[in-house]
Amino acid sequence: MNESLKDNVSKQIMAAMKAKDKIRLNALRYLKKLFIENDTAKKQQAEIDIVISYAKKMKDSIAMYPEGSDQRRDIEAEVVVLNEFLPQALTTEEVQTMIDEAKAKLENPNMGSLMKELSGPTKGRFEGRELSKMVQEALK
Repeated sequence: MNESLKDNVSKQIMAAMKAKDKIRLNALRYLKKLFIENDTAKKQQAEIDIVISYAKKMKDSIAMYPEGSDQRRDIEAEVVVLNEFLPQALTTEEVQTMIDEAKAKLENPNMGSLMKELSGPTKGRFEGRELSKMVQEALK
């Protein structure tokens, strides 16, 4: 049986506690908190979507701190921890191939239809802004 992300995070928390790894422990505890909140939410999300969302927020917050500051280093370390739970990232070449295939499959390709076609398979695996730029370039 495949264990859920939530179960895996719980096991990782125990390991981080034993290793006395505070940064890893903080990231994992917050992630578990998000999973628990999701369990009680009216509209639940997939566990992977929670990890993707949290990782994106952390990556976005890195820019708020000066280079070399303790807070920035801590956040960067938390992002590394979260990356362990994210799906394998796509390369630019792989995404370009996906764009070309989707464009060929659609009768009248436009920005909206291509983004709709590609958003699912690339979610959490490729930066959305970069995907948008690549799709715009492919439509020229």
